[in-house]
Amino acid sequence: MLSGATVVLPTGTVKNGRVIVDGPRIIGAAPENAQVIDVTNHWLVPGFVDLHNHGGGGASFTSGTVDDVLKGIRTHQSHGTTTLVASTVTGDMDFLAQRAGLLSELAEQGDIAGIHFEGPFISPCRKGAHAENLLRDPDPAEVRKLVDAARGQAKMVTLATELPGGIDSVRLLAEQGVIAAIGHTDATYEQTVEAIDAGATVATHLFNAMPQIGHRAPGPIAALLEDERITVELINDGTHLHPASLQLAFHHAAAHRVAFITDAMDAAGFGDGRYLLGPLEVEVSEGVARLVEGGSIAGSTLTLDRAFKRAVTVDRLPVEDVVAAISANPARLLGMSDRIGSLEPGKDADLVLLDHQFDLKGVMRRGEWVVDPQLG
Repeated sequence: MLSGATVVLPTGTVKNGRVIVDGPRIIGAAPENAQVIDVTNHWLVPGFVDLHNHGGGGASFTSGTVDDVLKGIRTHQSHGTTTLVASTVTGDMDFLAQRAGLLSELAEQGDIAGIHFEGPFISPCRKGAHAENLLRDPDPAEVRKLVDAARGQAKMVTLATELPGGIDSVRLLAEQGVIAAIGHTDATYEQTVEAIDAGATVATHLFNAMPQIGHRAPGPIAALLEDERITVELINDGTHLHPASLQLAFHHAAAHRVAFITDAMDAAGFGDGRYLLGPLEVEVSEGVARLVEGGSIAGSTLTLDRAFKRAVTVDRLPVEDVVAAISANPARLLGMSDRIGSLEPGKDADLVLLDHQFDLKGVMRRGEWVVDPQLG
């Protein structure tokens, strides 16, 4: 029994609350012999859920071995991410299908929550840190090839839906129960609305790798913010977004339609230096990842504990809104809210312990301490 913390529950925040864990689950009542751990002056929040993550700890989900992928997963778990979707970057189709096979095994084992394909079906005009020579239009047959290679573990595909085949691919993904995400797109407002009507439900890292808002050509951002069917991803690292842009997203989409992501690459939780993101070389300096050739931002070195603290202390968002964006909303998108995303009896004992300054002190995943708070 974790007792004395300020606990963030779906129904509100409870001071001097308690969470009771029995094995891998949260339960409603404490047995007489329960061990009591005093977590007074701390916050207890649900484990973080990251929809969009390419690696960490020096390891890549796109190109690393199984051991490398597990190292990256453990790195993010130590920063509070108890559920993670592994993201790939643009590559040769056969290579991506091979990666899907490897990652699907880890998903079947419960190490990751599934696979997100970011590319190759994206716009060369908004390619960011993706190899232009490997980009292709979203032919539904090729989209289906990747989904099938993931053996039921494909959770999301990012598409430039204005490209030939884009709308048909959105419909295919919706039929397959896979999230169609609009991103790395050069779409107009009207083309974005068409994609949403076809079944797209997520905006891949809103504001980044898409046309900005214009007063005569509002572009995809306006369409994505205004539609209740869309959840918008935000990278809250202080580099990808100006604080005013983050506030704009929360104001127009509201907290129930925001999902904080890392878009992390290998350097997350590891350090500055030279890395590869797919086939492209990246230089990480002072925690900011940019392509060596061209200087485009190349993912992030963010971990979700840092995103949480920044949201509360810099952006001044209510803790309850941050918990929704970092846990409950992505859990709902993944269809896993019956198991994760909130602290409720019957759900997985995934939780994060933060001190009064919102620094991470403990992480529990399925009832086991990943980061032991070493409390009494």
